Amino acid sequence: MADDLAGLTERLLAAAKAAGAEAADALAVAGESLGIEVRNGALEHAERAEGIDVGLRVLLGRRQACVSSSDTRPETLAAMAERAVAMAREAPEDPWCGLAAPEDLATGWDVAALDLEDTSPLPAPAELEAAARAAEAAAAAVPGITLMEAAGASWSRSRVHLAASNGFSGGYRRTSHALQAVAITGEGTGMERDYAFESRTHRADLPEPEAIGRLAGERTAARAGAGKPPTGAFPVLYDERVASALIGHLVSAINGTAIARGASWLKSAMDEAVLPAGLDLVEDPLRPRVGGSRPFDGEGLPVARRVLVADGVLRSWTLDLATGRQLGLPSTANAVRGPSSPPSPAAGNLALTQGALDRDALMAEAGTGLLVTAMLGASINPTTGDYSRGASGFWFENGQIVRPVNECTIAGNLGEMLMTIRPANDARPWLGRVVPSLLVEGLVIAGD
Repeated sequence: MADDLAGLTERLLAAAKAAGAEAADALAVAGESLGIEVRNGALEHAERAEGIDVGLRVLLGRRQACVSSSDTRPETLAAMAERAVAMAREAPEDPWCGLAAPEDLATGWDVAALDLEDTSPLPAPAELEAAARAAEAAAAAVPGITLMEAAGASWSRSRVHLAASNGFSGGYRRTSHALQAVAITGEGTGMERDYAFESRTHRADLPEPEAIGRLAGERTAARAGAGKPPTGAFPVLYDERVASALIGHLVSAINGTAIARGASWLKSAMDEAVLPAGLDLVEDPLRPRVGGSRPFDGEGLPVARRVLVADGVLRSWTLDLATGRQLGLPSTANAVRGPSSPPSPAAGNLALTQGALDRDALMAEAGTGLLVTAMLGASINPTTGDYSRGASGFWFENGQIVRPVNECTIAGNLGEMLMTIRPANDARPWLGRVVPSLLVEGLVIAGD
């Protein structure tokens, strides 16, 4: 129960005080999960897990230390506190560490409005197996599919509680239901694979297994006979499935840790254009039924909708308390943490302004180029923005897909790339990162 986690964190705080900590915060995370995987119509793997992790951060002046354990016995909690205080005494000083001021803490949040927990009966193993079998059968039935790599169904439930000596205490729960299928077409060195995956906080929102399986099969069959594209400078259209990775490079570059270290190609870009005019990038951690939503951040601060980029112009870094203090700015309530580590900044639910055209219309306007549906590997220079990634997808000519392609590399500079993007209108609103397909002009493609 949530009350058990609350009591656990309070006992950790009491142990830290008794051990000599000047300030402390404690995090307890409990979870359970069940996953089923099938292959060729037979049960391949079944896994059930339950566990709890507790973490304690203690502060002695400007020194801090973190310890964690999965053992919640009273004697273990006391030993954790003593060890953490001893470690903090030997730790180097960190002039930026510290808890939030009591007057800045979140109060009166509405967990029910976030609707992150599915309270309907959780699926039994037999139900998950049946869903996985249905997804696999639907994928295998698509003409051109030669082999199924896997199909699976899973659910999980987690509970989080954070408490600190500054008076904060709060927790919440979330659930997740997921389905996936991975199919293969071709044989030997000519094999190609693709997948479909869907995840929701509520089971009622999850698509039918047959739809997920059929989509995996259709995506895979379309990749049969893939070869290398030509080498040269061409438009590149990032499919909606991978477009969020491109925006993710922007988000990483405005992270407070990178900015405070001076290790970002956008370190001097505040109030300058980083995207085309008319585009906004907005974070909203209070979206209902979205897995990345939360009522407060990892330091107990209230979260709210904020604008990172407005009309193409950069307006905000992503900060926790420590990076904010280092930069002389308030936290943007973006602290995240696990039981074994101190807080660090990270952006959550994001949405990029969508365009007026669908993906095919953008492709028609681009004429000839590469539609990227999968990426692998990355060579990103964080200080210059130089960009290179392996890619596969489809070659299009005269606005029409003509053949699948693989084993190519796309390269450019992120600053230049992001200033040329044109968004489609196909973003999926239930994702944590709502980013549509993105057309980027003039990237260098290395293929044949």
